[in-house]
Amino acid sequence: MKIAIFIPTYNAAKTLPIVLDRIPTELKNKVSEIFVADDASYDNTHLIGVGYKKVKGARNLKIYHHDKNKGYGGNQKWAYEYCIKKGYDVVVMLHGDAQYAPEMIPKLLEPFEKNNADMVFGSRMTGHPLKGGMPIIKFFGNKTLTWIENKILDLKLSEYHSGFRLYSCKALKQIPFNLCSNDFHFDTEIIIQMKLKNMQIREKPIPTFYGDEKCYVNRYKYAINILISLWQYLLHKFKFKKFKKYELR
Repeated sequence: MKIAIFIPTYNAAKTLPIVLDRIPTELKNKVSEIFVADDASYDNTHLIGVGYKKVKGARNLKIYHHDKNKGYGGNQKWAYEYCIKKGYDVVVMLHGDAQYAPEMIPKLLEPFEKNNADMVFGSRMTGHPLKGGMPIIKFFGNKTLTWIENKILDLKLSEYHSGFRLYSCKALKQIPFNLCSNDFHFDTEIIIQMKLKNMQIREKPIPTFYGDEKCYVNRYKYAINILISLWQYLLHKFKFKKFKKYELR
């Protein structure tokens, strides 16, 4: 498989080198490309990435910097289009804030190696998220939203809100992910699209780690946007109103 590791960053100058260092050496040599997509950070994340590449001599590491902030979803859209154009088979999204363990990537790749997944994500909720420092309000918020999403979408996922995700580029070609939100609920809308396309979504347990990284998600706005996306899905499903992002054939 031709694999790319996509690292979205926003003001991650402190943690980006840690994330890059923790990617297993064998995996670094195996993947086609590791690319950082810095979303117009106002710290020196981009320069840290450039410096890291120069010092480490990383042959397959590329550093990109967006002059204008695309948003969390917008950055993903850019990255997935990039991977499709480059002809990659699988794209791994690994956040640059060191909240997710790069050491778990080989485990998350296993369903693709067995050719039985269109998407795989690392689930914190199948482990011990509170022991990993997940704030109690986020724990219950995650549980509540996940319960609602499972009921509406008729799925049995342990969570919808992990940012540690792997996608088959073949699957991405079949859904209009560019019509999803540029905001954080992009992650929910792309799951809805995959559900509508009857794609295989797998999850694997991952450890949870919350450090002193800054969270840029407004949890109340995030929750409301997810509920709106679900309401749009229901309107579309029962043919009260059509939404182009959910028109899949």
